[in-house]
This record gives sequence, structure tokens and C-alpha cells, in this order.
Amino acid sequence: MKVQDIIDVLEAFAPAATQEPWDNAGLCIGSPQQEVRGVLVGFDCTESLIEEAVRRGADMVVTHHPLIFGGLKRIDPDDPVGATVMAAIRHGVAVYAAHTNADKADGGVNELMARRLGLIEPQPLDESGLAWIGVLPGPMTGEAFCAYVKECFSLPTLRCSAPVEEVTLVGTSCGAGSSFAEKAYAAGAEAFVTGDVSYHHFFVPEGRMILDIGHYESEVEIVSKFVSVLRKKLHTFAVYTTENKKNNPVYHF
Repeated sequence: MKVQDIIDVLEAFAPAATQEPWDNAGLCIGSPQQEVRGVLVGFDCTESLIEEAVRRGADMVVTHHPLIFGGLKRIDPDDPVGATVMAAIRHGVAVYAAHTNADKADGGVNELMARRLGLIEPQPLDESGLAWIGVLPGPMTGEAFCAYVKECFSLPTLRCSAPVEEVTLVGTSCGAGSSFAEKAYAAGAEAFVTGDVSYHHFFVPEGRMILDIGHYESEVEIVSKFVSVLRKKLHTFAVYTTENKKNNPVYHF
């Protein structure tokens, strides 16, 4: 099996050409012609994920977030990204990411998020595919909706603006999606669910509310989706899920 064979399967699901212009999805370390014996799938590419891949006999890592996002001016072993790049090259591990292309794919991150909330007939909010909108199974008070979201995403806590009287239509956007909130409100959504909400985005129009469930929490389901996509097409190939189930860099106390 070659790296390109793995890429072909992933990009049939999430075409690289659909990524946002500012994104850096795709193969960032390694050659498409490199032979691989196994693939390890994780959320973020870290030095520990590379070490786990080596330990488990995988010579390719697939993640959601790109390891190299902006330009690298130097590779510093004391920097987390630099240390990871060095580890991957040292061990001959190819590194690939499907990011915004996976966010907007059919069955991708945003659709998974909307369906986890049980939204009825969810659909993209606009042509970008980076936000969705759908109807709740039944109306809820704002407080009840907060409890429902916590249950859906197994959250110990969440941040939100003042709860509204009733929620029926919900907008969602994975990751740091608060820029889509106004468009969701204009479409009639009483609530918008996303991550990485800044202080000023909590000042919402009357009758609207915004919920911050966390960047990681809104996207991590894509790991199991990548594994499913790969195993469906590569029946006898070694596809592993990371053993690190607590790889969210944000801690809650």
C-alpha cells in the first residue's frame, strides 16, 4: 500500500480541492509513493501521536488538524510543531490532514455535529458548507436546550449567552464558527452552537443565544469517521485509532 492509496480513499470522501483557501490540508510530510504498512488516525498531530504510530507499526498518520498550518521559518525541537516534524521525519512517518474539506464533506464534521443534536432535515446554512441549520425534534426552553447539548456531546460544562424562552431552530458550526452566528440568526435560528466563542460574540440579538461547546468537542467525532471511511475501502489494511482518548489540550476543572 502506498501513501497515495490512502489519500485517494480519504479524498473521495473529502476532496482536497474543497478546502478553504487559507487552509493547509493534505500531505505535509512524506511522499505519495512511500510504502505504508499501517495508518494511525488521531485528531491533532503531536509528537506523542507519532511515537504511538511507531510503536504500533504504523508509518502514516492521518489527523483532522494540519500539523503545519502557517509557514515554518525554523524547525525547533523545543517547539511542539518542530518536535513533531522532526519525529515524523526521523521515523519515516507520513503525515496527512483533512481539515476544512472534511468539515464541509457529506457526512463530514458539520453534518456529524448537526446529526448528533438530532436536528430534523439539517442542511448547510450557506454555500460554504461550514455551518448547518436544522429543527429540533421538539421545542425546548433555553435552559433545557443547554442541558440537551451537554448530554449530546457528553460535556461537563459549556458557555452560553442568556438562555432564551424557546428554541426550535438551531444553527451549528464546528470549530471556531462564531462568524456564522449572525447568518444563522437571520435565518431564524434561536440558538447557535459552536466553539471558541469570544467574549463579544456573547452579546447576541434579543431572542437569540449562542453556545460554546469547545473546539475539540465539536469536531472530535471526525476521527471515528476517518477510521470508518478507511476500513470500508481497505478491508484487510491496518487502520488504527489512537489509544489516547484524552488528547484535548483544553482541560476543565
